[in-house]
Amino acid sequence: MTNDLKTHADAWEHSIRSLKDLVSTLTEGRWSSATECPGWSVRDIVSHVIGIELELLGDPRPIHTLPRDLRHVHDEFSRYTEIPVDVRRCHTSPEMTGELEYVILRRRRMLDESDRAPDDEVRGIMGRSVPYRFLLTQRVFDVWVHEQDVRRAIGVPGNLDSPAALITRDFLLTGLARVVAKDAKAPAGASVVFDVSGPVDFMRTVTVDENGRGRLDGRVPLGPLVMISTDWETFVRLMCGRVAAARADVKVEGDPDLARRILGTMAVTP
Repeated sequence: MTNDLKTHADAWEHSIRSLKDLVSTLTEGRWSSATECPGWSVRDIVSHVIGIELELLGDPRPIHTLPRDLRHVHDEFSRYTEIPVDVRRCHTSPEMTGELEYVILRRRRMLDESDRAPDDEVRGIMGRSVPYRFLLTQRVFDVWVHEQDVRRAIGVPGNLDSPAALITRDFLLTGLARVVAKDAKAPAGASVVFDVSGPVDFMRTVTVDENGRGRLDGRVPLGPLVMISTDWETFVRLMCGRVAAARADVKVEGDPDLARRILGTMAVTP
């Protein structure tokens, strides 16, 4: 395992073990606490994490028919992710934490024993072929974001600057150029600055070229068309579709229409 892959594996393990520690202390009732993921409780998030890791281990997916009244299930991807969640809705908290611990042990062993190179194509979620490093990055991102979902649901903040948080930052930043140039349709020549403060702080600029393509860098121009300022946790919630722009703690300077379009299209995950 290269140093880069080990960094990702360690960040994944730190976050998924933090998730396990969080839920291990909960009473049975608190497992039903609602989260910002539509239709999902704390139990459902843990079930989702378990289900994805089992899939990557090569375990067969459960054969299960979903109820028809799940309003948050509306497309192929949501149906796919809901099946391992729905089959565990009757599981007790000891069953959940025990299965999660077993999954962590198996997956870490699998990661440690892998001889894959970062660019090797591997089977990812839904059978899609992706580079191995990208798959690990996705898993770090997914587990950390869901750890934060659970923390907000039960009122136990933490790990906003963990190793997985830094990998999540880089993963989310790769989507900003598309948000500004393609989704929000910023005009050619526009510069949009994102100023994020808090445990993970950064300032990045998306510049749109004459062909309508966005480019992200760390330079901050004088007089950008839009500047969006917020804190790290709010930035993550916006990028992950956890909070509507109208309810987010965001400061906007510059063109209000473009800023509204950007904030309205920032969610880069389902």
